[in-house]
Amino acid sequence: MQKPVELIVFDWDGTLFDSVGQIVASLLYAAEQFEQPLTADAAKSIIGLGLPEVAQVLFPNVPELHTEILKCYGDHYVAHSAGDKWFEGISDMLYELKNQNIKLAVATGKSRRGLDRVLSQTNSHDLFEITRAASETKSKPDPLMLAEILQHTGLKPEQTIMVGDTSYDLEMAQNIAMPRVGVSYGVHTAAVLQQFNPLTIANDVAALHRFLNVQVKLKQAV
Repeated sequence: MQKPVELIVFDWDGTLFDSVGQIVASLLYAAEQFEQPLTADAAKSIIGLGLPEVAQVLFPNVPELHTEILKCYGDHYVAHSAGDKWFEGISDMLYELKNQNIKLAVATGKSRRGLDRVLSQTNSHDLFEITRAASETKSKPDPLMLAEILQHTGLKPEQTIMVGDTSYDLEMAQNIAMPRVGVSYGVHTAAVLQQFNPLTIANDVAALHRFLNVQVKLKQAV
């Protein structure tokens, strides 16, 4: 039987933050500048990985250009993403969970610099107990960032839920035996997410909020 949840770890892009479209546009822009072939579907499929891994997957034949391509991508994204924000309902959900003494954390494929920028953009630094970015640990689906979050909070995987929109998120949680929830409004389809045995797949933020509230009630009933 699953233990009551004490900690919820969220992916950022495509799970909390409505940024997938701009990430794809910026990757396509960078590829075009360096005359590298790239489709929107391919660009979307790697969201969630760390940036070095993104470059290795999308541009395997030009490793000498990876640094320049990623800089071009990053500059374009920063310049065009000031209007990106949380999905509707995310703010209410996070603050409600926080007010019910649920610990919150972030595990993201972003760089630390990129994550800090969007935490400031959403004024949400204080919402989270700990945040981990791919640039300071190993990229998903390696579970190291989750292990680091657990070490910081003193909790076990079975007291935690990982919430994410990609196979990388759910595989990462599966690799450390952490219960997991998929959301199908981000990058990967419900069919892809289902392969990693999630507790549920939420089709929208409202459904995610309802499911997590049930987990909170289990905690309060103990």
